[in-house]
Amino acid sequence: MAFFDGKKGGSRPQVPVDTLVGAKVVFRGDIVFSGGLHVDGTVVGMVSAEPGAEALLMVSERGRIEGEIRVPHVVIDGVVKGDIHAHGKVELAAHARIEGNIHYRLLEMAAGAEVNGRIRHDEAPAAPGAPPAADPPP
Repeated sequence: MAFFDGKKGGSRPQVPVDTLVGAKVVFRGDIVFSGGLHVDGTVVGMVSAEPGAEALLMVSERGRIEGEIRVPHVVIDGVVKGDIHAHGKVELAAHARIEGNIHYRLLEMAAGAEVNGRIRHDEAPAAPGAPPAADPPP
């Protein structure tokens, strides 16, 4: 799996992967974590970081999340059906398919990545677990 090297436009934290959702796993429920979470399988539920934790979520090309994401740093090369809230960096690799809104502080998007939703830059960091910012009227 080819993820960005983090040298352009800011870097992601060097966080060791503490938790792995394997390719043959379907996890139903919310996940709250700190450190690194790597998803090769499917998560159906909200994925969020412990408040104040330096956390990194990586979704591989085979990975899928169906639910909201609230993590400081996110790297996606798979499918996400839900909104993403990151007060750090969002990296979308070439196979990323997002069906939802992205609220980010820093965004890096490779050619081929697809977003079906709004992409919104947030100046102030959103605290994990905080309610989402209201979208402006159309």
